[in-house]
Amino acid sequence: MLERKLLHKVRAETDPAYGCRPIARPIEEYVRKGVVNIDKPAGPTSHEVVAWVKKILHLEKASHSGTLDPKVSGVQPILLGEGTKLSIALTKADKEYVCLMETHQLVPTRRLLEVFSEFTGDIYQIPPLKSAVQRRLRIRRIHYINLIEHEERYVLFRVGCEAGTYIRKLCYDIGEVLGFGAHMRELRRIRSGPFTENSLVTLHTLQDAYMSYEEGDERPLRKIVRPMEEALSHLPSIYVLDSAVDALCHGAPLAAPGIVSLDASIKKGDVVGVFTLKGEVVMLGMAEMDAERMYEAESGVVVKPKRVVMKPGTYPRVWHR
Repeated sequence: MLERKLLHKVRAETDPAYGCRPIARPIEEYVRKGVVNIDKPAGPTSHEVVAWVKKILHLEKASHSGTLDPKVSGVQPILLGEGTKLSIALTKADKEYVCLMETHQLVPTRRLLEVFSEFTGDIYQIPPLKSAVQRRLRIRRIHYINLIEHEERYVLFRVGCEAGTYIRKLCYDIGEVLGFGAHMRELRRIRSGPFTENSLVTLHTLQDAYMSYEEGDERPLRKIVRPMEEALSHLPSIYVLDSAVDALCHGAPLAAPGIVSLDASIKKGDVVGVFTLKGEVVMLGMAEMDAERMYEAESGVVVKPKRVVMKPGTYPRVWHR
């Protein structure tokens, strides 16, 4: 989790009579407002994994944060119940993969590294024929390609990239630049936004945890399922007064007087998470000014809503139409 510097505008306290710290929610609500980081096995589709999670936890709604091909394994965060409202924040988050590529001829490591450097930065991609999106030219950013191991025609590397990057197509394009072709042999996702391999759980472990809950011990389930707010830990945050919460729940923009503290890194146009003083997510919004201006502002809209998450009435209404 990123360490962030908060700018504190005012001193404020939260009323314990309203809302609840995410980690302390009653277990049914905790699961309904949760996220679980599943280690997707190679074979099933992402949609099948979501269906199994819903069946295990007896939920009507769940969603993944970006499709993995059936043959691809690894990090697959599953948002549960009301947590599905946060899917936009994870779907567009950066991803990281470990890929095994096979070149069609032997290539010196030095030449391979040269080509890797050519593919670092903005690249052009057309999604492959077997994809769930429209096949049109688009730009995606490759943050880094780090070589792990190179033996004969097999190349193991780690790549960090913008969401929506096709690694299979990246391997093909690398092969085209090498002049003799290459293809992806295996792929594993090791990070999706704030979720990494460190917090992965298998479907079997999730099933065992739910069985323990049914037998009266909710601790394993609380350990595996995490509050949905953890799916937003990669976003800059703003914390607001209790008195501002209900208006935001009704779709109002956040005005400067409602802010208690804010992330010092916020830039105008950033997607930000707006939270109560107990740490509950209220909404996702678009920053209308940078952190310094927000901190100094005494009036005016600072965040426009993109997705309201909290239900109206969770906190008392103190505003008027």
